[in-house]
Amino acid sequence: MSTVREPPRVVVLTAEGTPPPGNEAALRALADVTVVTREGLAGALAGTGGRRPAEVLLLWDFFSDALAGAWDAAAGLRWVHVAAAGVDAMLFPALRASDVRLTNAHGVFDRPIAEFVLAAVLAQDKQLHRSKALQRERRWVHRELRRTGGSTALVVGTGGIGRETARLLRAVGMDVRGAGRTARAEDPDFGTVVPSAELAAHAGWADHVVLAAPLTERTRRIVDSRVLAAMSPHAHLVNVGRGALVDEDALHEALRVGRPGAATLDVFDTEPLPSGHPFWAMDNVHVSAHMCGDVEGWRDELAAQFEDNLRRWTAGEQLVNQVDKDAGYVRSR
Repeated sequence: MSTVREPPRVVVLTAEGTPPPGNEAALRALADVTVVTREGLAGALAGTGGRRPAEVLLLWDFFSDALAGAWDAAAGLRWVHVAAAGVDAMLFPALRASDVRLTNAHGVFDRPIAEFVLAAVLAQDKQLHRSKALQRERRWVHRELRRTGGSTALVVGTGGIGRETARLLRAVGMDVRGAGRTARAEDPDFGTVVPSAELAAHAGWADHVVLAAPLTERTRRIVDSRVLAAMSPHAHLVNVGRGALVDEDALHEALRVGRPGAATLDVFDTEPLPSGHPFWAMDNVHVSAHMCGDVEGWRDELAAQFEDNLRRWTAGEQLVNQVDKDAGYVRSR
């Protein structure tokens, strides 16, 4: 005689002031759902008020590190989904060593972030930031601009975001290479992929160096003083990955002396970027608030992606976007 499997217990971790997923009703039709903030996470995972321990955790508070502190209460946990591309906050030793499956929002942000990178490249080459500053001063200053077609870009990170970025930059006529874990030739999106461990040897080739890598122990501070010193004085650094990919103190000093010439930074070691940080006042630094992939409707896409995976989970099917917990990302090509 077959037994009917109970709906899974799902905990949704959100933050104060952040609404739960817009498809909450659909999720509740599939599972026993509890929505909590950080303070209630341990109790929700353990099961209180007669409820079973949680089987699934949706990290709707995308960058929260709360699970590490509540791990002792997570004995029933079998699957964690992070509604973001980066999963570095989840890769603490206990989770890595467990059999808990980890998935992320792989694919949702690829095109929006690639479009942001293209916009950053064009804004730099066409001096749009300088034009706006001159407009505020009511000054008419004619300048010659840089041609984007034919310029060079080194994209650090060869996952989905890096690949979509390479495709878009190549579409406007740029010469693009990738930097990844393994060097190779004739890659369908990058052409040539150079080893990211040798970034300093290749950074001088690029007019634009784009950081789109996940944060792992291999990539932490991958852009250090050696890489910055190797960059051209007219080069432009774009960081859409994680702040900790860059040695920010070294970057500040390098930008102060004009090597590289400029940086577009969407991510930082400390977020929000403190009001007293020197990046705010630098004319050759362009700051945005960790928003490069957050286009209109992005939260709905994230919610729909989790709902699809939850349906797979309840049906006993293979989850999509499973993260290799040793590597720190979803393995693709």
